[in-house]
Amino acid sequence: MNLLPYTRRWHFLVDDGSLKNTPGREEPWMDFDFMTGNLSWSESAELAQGLQQSGFSGMLFTETSQVPWMMIAAAAMATDELQFSTGIAVAFPRSPMVSAQVAWELAGNTQGRFRLGLGSQVKGHIVRRYGVPFDKPARRMKDYVEAFKACIRAFRGDERLQYEGDYYRLNYLPRTWSPPAHAYTDIKVDLAAVGPYMCRVAGEVADGVHVHPMHSTKYIKERLLPELAIGAKRRERQVSDIELIVPVFVIPGDSPEERAPLLARARSQIAFYGSTPNYAFQFDDLGFDGTTEKLNELMRAGDIAGMTEIITDEMLDHFTVSGGWDDVADLLTARYGDVATRLVTYLAGESIRSEPPNLAKWGEIAAAVRGQ
Repeated sequence: MNLLPYTRRWHFLVDDGSLKNTPGREEPWMDFDFMTGNLSWSESAELAQGLQQSGFSGMLFTETSQVPWMMIAAAAMATDELQFSTGIAVAFPRSPMVSAQVAWELAGNTQGRFRLGLGSQVKGHIVRRYGVPFDKPARRMKDYVEAFKACIRAFRGDERLQYEGDYYRLNYLPRTWSPPAHAYTDIKVDLAAVGPYMCRVAGEVADGVHVHPMHSTKYIKERLLPELAIGAKRRERQVSDIELIVPVFVIPGDSPEERAPLLARARSQIAFYGSTPNYAFQFDDLGFDGTTEKLNELMRAGDIAGMTEIITDEMLDHFTVSGGWDDVADLLTARYGDVATRLVTYLAGESIRSEPPNLAKWGEIAAAVRGQ
């Protein structure tokens, strides 16, 4: 790798809306995590061993057709250094008490290597798949996280459980129902946030923010960070107190032909995300006005091939990081080094499944981004 020694200096926003470096605060590099898909327990353990040996920081577990908890447990039992997070676990179908109990148990059994990432999901899934209410998701999420933290404080013995919020009221925790004590009680909770209201909530109550995979640096610096700052100010916090966890469409390869499969995959995924009206601003901010409307029309018509044709190479330059195997770490650091705490590679799993020797190459990228 051609990466020179580098330290990341966090940004904060000042009253005029500009970004400035946080005085005296320097952080080494960025963590580099692997985004998983659906795995059996044995597959999760085997993958975790390979990722740890290769140089990755951790594994991020999604919640789609599988819940993440058992996969995390299997991976944790197979390793002693990898960190684990959910990106994201769906919040509202579970009581904050249930999420707190799961997070507490995973934190203890991983010796502090777990952090909980929560998201609201969309109304259709929450109401029709999970059968629970979905109203004012940002307001509900704020209440959810504060109730979760009240549970953790009660588990630690800091206070009796006595939480009264707009959506959650928790005040009963007999001693025999409180989870066993352990030493790893500083459990981080992160939120997936895209729009302004959820970003402000994250600024108020979260330890970190999961940035949506479809993003540009313009979005991060001109939309996400200012909204985080508004929320952080409400609690007398700095934006620099909040970690940014950033999934990235990373497309490595030493020739256009080698990069082509992952590039096509990224193009189709961005077309899918971009067809959602809530993400229209991602295109509009970059000067690609009307893209979401076109994608949405093609989606309704079932023209998937037509959708991918809408996503131009110029658009991909904003939403992906593409380059030679020896260049990608530098490109990632140049784009994200001043804002991100953790990067999560979105497509590495597909790359490794198609070409298992690529695990070592991805590991070199991970180690370089981490400064190892």
